[in-house]
Amino acid sequence: MRGVFASASLALFLLFGACAQADERDAVIETRDGEVHRFTVELALRPDEQRRGLMYRETLAEDSGMLFFYPSCAPAQFWMMNTYIPLDMIFIEADGRIARIAEMTVPETLDAHDSGVPVNGVLEVKGGLTRRLGIEEGDFVRHPWFGEGGKATCG
Repeated sequence: MRGVFASASLALFLLFGACAQADERDAVIETRDGEVHRFTVELALRPDEQRRGLMYRETLAEDSGMLFFYPSCAPAQFWMMNTYIPLDMIFIEADGRIARIAEMTVPETLDAHDSGVPVNGVLEVKGGLTRRLGIEEGDFVRHPWFGEGGKATCG
C-alpha cells in the first residue's frame, strides 16, 4: 500500500510540476490598442542557455520565441554572432512594460543592441514580427516572472 501511495504522490508531483512549468512557457503581449498576442517561449535561465540563445537556429515559428530572465534589474546588451535569422529583441522591465525593441537585428554581426535602461528580461521573436503585430514600447509582456507577484525586481 505504501508503494501505491508513493507512486501516486510521485505522479501528482510530476503532473503539477509539469503544469507549473508549462505556464512559464507561455507569454502574452498586450498592446495599448487592446490586441493580445500569445507566444510559446523557450526559457534561457542558466548562463550557458543565455550565452547560446537562438544561435545556430535556421527557423523560428511566428508564435514562438526565447525568453531571457534576470532576477535583478540590469542593463542588457545582445549581439547576433552565430545567429542565422533576424530577430526582434523586446527588452522588458520588472512590471512587464516593454522598455525598448530592437527590430530586425542583422544576423551574424557583433552590432550591440542595448536595453537603454535596466531590465529584467528580453524576449526574442522572429524579426519584423513586432512591427507587423503593432507591438510597441510601452506595451506589456504578461508572464509569471513580471508584474505584481512576479520574480522580477528592481531596486
